[in-house]
Amino acid sequence: MQKIKINLGPKTYDIEIEAGILEKVGSKIKSFISAEKVAIITDTNVDSIYGEILENSLKKENYIVERIVFPAGEQSKNLQVLEKIYARLSDFGLTRSDLIITLGGGVTGDLGGFAAASFLRGVDFIQVPTSLLAQIDSSVGGKVAVDLPSGKNLVGHFYQPKAVYIDPELLRTLPEKYLHDGFAEAIKYSCIRDLDLFKKFEKMDTDDDIINSAEEIIFRCCSIKGKIVENDELDKGERMVLNFGHTIGHAVEKYYGFDKYTHGEGVGIGMIRMTDTTERLNITEKGTTERIEKLLKKFNLPTSVQMDSSEIHKIIKMDKKKSGSKITIIVLKKIGQGELIKIDFKDIGQYII
Repeated sequence: MQKIKINLGPKTYDIEIEAGILEKVGSKIKSFISAEKVAIITDTNVDSIYGEILENSLKKENYIVERIVFPAGEQSKNLQVLEKIYARLSDFGLTRSDLIITLGGGVTGDLGGFAAASFLRGVDFIQVPTSLLAQIDSSVGGKVAVDLPSGKNLVGHFYQPKAVYIDPELLRTLPEKYLHDGFAEAIKYSCIRDLDLFKKFEKMDTDDDIINSAEEIIFRCCSIKGKIVENDELDKGERMVLNFGHTIGHAVEKYYGFDKYTHGEGVGIGMIRMTDTTERLNITEKGTTERIEKLLKKFNLPTSVQMDSSEIHKIIKMDKKKSGSKITIIVLKKIGQGELIKIDFKDIGQYII
């Protein structure tokens, strides 16, 4: 078992990474959670495999448990589904002294976490991420949100969990597409902060290589994110570097209705499109785009999309990194060194072509 402490004063919490920890969640939280009722928020895909296991773990510790299940997919991360979750929480009689557990991938963590942050003005919650993307990224750092028709994650909050329990064994049931989806996000981490991890990825050839190295990958990515979050919890400076590839990636996801490209696939496309431009502008070390593209393609991740730059510009007008007439973009100086550049939005066409 590996443990990472996220030091945020009174909001400090631990990330625990351990094979088989899912079955121990009940006993883990018993030591510091005084709730009587626990609501598990999960999606249809995850619930069918792991919902009962988590519920039984909690019932062994005499918690009263309710499973709230919503349709799987990014399309569910909206205010309409959120309202249904509120209704279920209310019917269950959940109080501010009780607990919410999010069991699932990034959509579940975002949606369920925002429900926790806003129901009764805040109920404690715990993240139990089941996808690689959620385990290395979205379950850590307290960003919770839902989408609007005009853009992704536009209604949200910074609301830290009380703990994050990560079971790498759950990745063995993850469909190949979503294993690769999360691996794209891991590649992002190596690009912005960890050259040695990127080199390790370059030596990998198969999905088994990812699974067998999962605990190390999760630990290294969460450690990177943890340090950045400690320095900039509210995403006003350094934390923006975690969005490398995301400005374009979110635009790709939205343009195709959130059903053609996964989040990680969008991020991969965004990393290549941005780095190809910054390399030509002599901001990025030559050869960087080629190395990233080769790695993405090895794991069947897309690196380009038929999408006009004007459409991207239109969508990113609502990007959260935009402030007034300025927007912060994330670029690589070289692999392992991501940097922030603030530009006038009118100049965005020089960087996103």
